[in-house]
Formats: sequence, C-alpha cells, structure tokens
Amino acid sequence: MSSALYFLAEQEAVFLINMDETPTKPCPSDTVKIPERVLRRDQARLEELERRKNAKESQAVSEEKISYFNATFSAEKAAIEELLSSCTQTDHQKATKVLEEATNMIQNIQKFVNDSTVFLTQYELRQAQASLQQLQESIAEKRAEVMPKKKFAFRSRTAGASQQPAVPPSSREGKPEVYPGHSAVDSAIPAEQCSFSNAHSEVIIKQSEEIQQRDVLLSHLTNCKVRLYGSPSTLHIKNVKGCQILSGPVSSSVFIDECRDSTLVLACQQLRTHNTSSTRIYLHVTSRAIIEDCHGVCFAPFNWTYPALDDDFRVSGLDPKRNNWSQVDDFNWLVAGTPSPNWTVIPESERIPCWDAAEPEA
Repeated sequence: MSSALYFLAEQEAVFLINMDETPTKPCPSDTVKIPERVLRRDQARLEELERRKNAKESQAVSEEKISYFNATFSAEKAAIEELLSSCTQTDHQKATKVLEEATNMIQNIQKFVNDSTVFLTQYELRQAQASLQQLQESIAEKRAEVMPKKKFAFRSRTAGASQQPAVPPSSREGKPEVYPGHSAVDSAIPAEQCSFSNAHSEVIIKQSEEIQQRDVLLSHLTNCKVRLYGSPSTLHIKNVKGCQILSGPVSSSVFIDECRDSTLVLACQQLRTHNTSSTRIYLHVTSRAIIEDCHGVCFAPFNWTYPALDDDFRVSGLDPKRNNWSQVDDFNWLVAGTPSPNWTVIPESERIPCWDAAEPEA
C-alpha cells in the first residue's frame, strides 16, 4: 500500500473513533417534564407549612401575653382588695387616702385591660370587666361604710324664693349656683362623690370646679337635661328615662344601666352599657364600647364643644385624636362575621350637629 493510501486510511480510522466517543444530545422529547398540578401542589404544601409555623409562633406569643395579663391582673386585683380591707371608719383621713389610692389603682388596671383588648378573647375581656365592676362596687360600699353620706335633696327656686332675704356672698361660697327652674344639690353632699337623684323635668348644670376628677352619679332622672362641664373621674348613669345628658371627658369609665329613650353625649376611656334601649349615644371612647342586654342603641361620634373642652381633655388624659366610637362589642352577640342587631350607627342626616342650639336656658 502506498504511503498516501495508508495516510487516508489512518485518518478515517481516527474520525470513526472520535464519532464513537462524542456524546449524543438527548432529544427534547426525551426530557422528563413535571406536571403543572404537581408543582402547584408542592408550592401549596410549602406555603401551608409556613403558615402553620407562623400560626404556631403567633399562638405562643398570644398565650404568653394572656398568661402575663392574667398574672398581672390577678396581682393588681388582690392588691386593691387588700387595700380596701385595711380601710376602717376609725381614721377618716386615712380612709379618704385609701379610697383615693384604690380608685387610682382601678383606673390604672382599667387602662391595662383596654390596652390588652387586641389579644384578649371576648370571654377573657368579659371576665376582666366583671371583676373591675365588682371592684368599683366594693369601693362604693366601703365608702358608704366608712364615710356615710349626709342626706341631701334637690331644690328649685320658685316665685316665692325672691321674697326671701338675700344670702350674703360669703355664705354662698362653695355652693352650686341655682337658676330659676334648675336643680342644685344641697351643700351637705360629701366631697368624695357628686350625686343627682330622683328628679323630674329638671335642668342640672355642674361646672368644672364642682365635678373635676370626682365620681359622678346620675340616677332616677326623668325628662331631665344635664350638662357636666369638666372632667369627672367616673360617671354612673342609672335608671334614667327621656333625658338628655352631656358630659365633658371622663378620665376612666362611664357605666350606664337601665337607660330608656335618652340622648347621651359622652367622652371616656371605656363605655359599659347594660339594659338600655332606644337610646342615642354620641361617643368619644379610646378603647371600645361594650353593650350587654341592650337593643335599639345608636352611636355617632362625640360632637359637643364648649370653651374649656381642650383643657378638660388634658385633665382627663384622653387622646382627643383617638376615637373608636363605632367599635362596639355586644356581649350578647357572638356570631363572627355578622353585625349585632342590637346597635346601629346614626345616619349623618339624623345627627344633631350643634348642641348649643339645644342648650338649656340659664
């Protein structure tokens, strides 16, 4: 074989060897393709695992918060009860200080409850509020026990009153001013509480210096008009019918019980309403409003103004920019996702825009 032929044969052999060693590329039809539904199912499984992990962590945090709340609340409640048990009638000055301290402690624990509503269940919130109500009643009972009230009565100026001798200015100091046809509380009321009871078709007006940071009780009133200028510590409204009651900012709670066919204009830290019907409430509340055993209750935002309102908000400690007037918890309606039929929002067209026009004449 010639050298040329030998060279060609050698090159062909090398070419054939290289062809055998070159890997073949797979055809597109040979690639394994994962079905779309499998990919979606796998993604959903991963997302569900992540959701369960987050839920478990969130539940652990919530349980830790609830555990801390229960321990703190129980300790504060026990401290108040122990403080009240040390209050006796033998030392009037000490009893006054003890009752004042207990009232301040209740206000602090009320704020603690309000701040904890974001993670408390309705049952836990209801139990806490019931305990606070019992503490409030215990303070009232202890106050009545160690500092019994003197009797007082409403009085109205009549036509014959103008014939009475003029009272020297010095003897009128500290007494509420009485207008024709208006009610006033006798000056014998103790300083610890300001009460108005058993009145019909009366006009009751109290100024800031008379109710500032004091407990105020309105009870058994019918067709009365009430104006409370100032910042009470607590406001109790019981057994009222056909009344119009306007109050300045209340530092802690407003408790309403057995209210019928009335209009209330209130600002407070918390509102608790029981056994009330056909009543309109213009409300400023920094926590949440609570109703129980109520029907026909309507809400709108607080809209009363008077010259010293800003000062009274500062005294009360309420935030004038934080108003949860439409966030109402009905303890008789626990159906999730369905609004309670026991309360509604007052349509804007039906709201009273200005209370000055409805002010009672002085």
